Amino acid sequence: MAGSFLSPAVSDADSVGGRRAVFFVSDSTGITAETLGSALLANFPDRAFERRTVPFVGTVTPVDTVVESLRLATRAGRGPIVFATVKDAGIRRRLAADAAVVIDLLAGHLTELESALGTAAETRAGQYHGLGDLEQYFARMRAVEFAIEHDDGQSRRALDSADVIIVAPSRCGKTPTTMYLALHYGLLVANYPLTDDDFPTDALPPTVAPHADRCFGLTTTALRLSQVRHERRPHSTYASLAQCTLEIRRAEDLYRRNRIPFLSSATRSVEEMSAVILQSMTLRDRQNERPTS
Repeated sequence: MAGSFLSPAVSDADSVGGRRAVFFVSDSTGITAETLGSALLANFPDRAFERRTVPFVGTVTPVDTVVESLRLATRAGRGPIVFATVKDAGIRRRLAADAAVVIDLLAGHLTELESALGTAAETRAGQYHGLGDLEQYFARMRAVEFAIEHDDGQSRRALDSADVIIVAPSRCGKTPTTMYLALHYGLLVANYPLTDDDFPTDALPPTVAPHADRCFGLTTTALRLSQVRHERRPHSTYASLAQCTLEIRRAEDLYRRNRIPFLSSATRSVEEMSAVILQSMTLRDRQNERPTS
């Protein structure tokens, strides 16, 4: 996730170390600009970028403040790259001043869509992340509430309603994946932590065993897990490489014995893991019923 836009200052990284300034600018939340822009930047893994997100430009965030930041970035030696989802053509032209490279992520597509639909798009700003269908919006909010209630095995209530139950040792990425699936797809997702109390056993823990057909496992590398746990509890047995190795081995054995699909979170983003879960659990069709905002 890119850093938030807080001030017109540009860090030394823009001029030192070869980092190119990148701005995700939007007249709404900035989520679309950041998501699409980051997807494009991912095609240049050998390049370093200094990223910042600028939401609500023209309303909450003054255009002049953004333009000044772009000018400072230009003076640092490189014209900044701007990924924009801004409807106001005047604002877009101002952003393009002082050698900034503005990539309009939606204008061309809107023109194509207008042609296909035979009607003009609304010119009102901030529509890319509106509520849309209220029924679907409230379904996503209910899914988030379900995810919070059932995070880390805290509740068994209505567990039989879960679309997916993510099972994994502590710090393998259960919670962010759960929340992503709930917020973006409106899925009812619970997660359950595998602890020492769940072993030794050949079967799934009693809490999730009745719902084995909806379980999905996460794993990682022992080294990565140890690193993550050291950030939380440094120099503890919980974070030791030996403990992490044991827990990962036991978890993967448990998944295999019980035919639970699983994947490693070591080198995958939350978005990638969610896509795999949707596909392997045959939940892909639900995306059409519960679109993102």
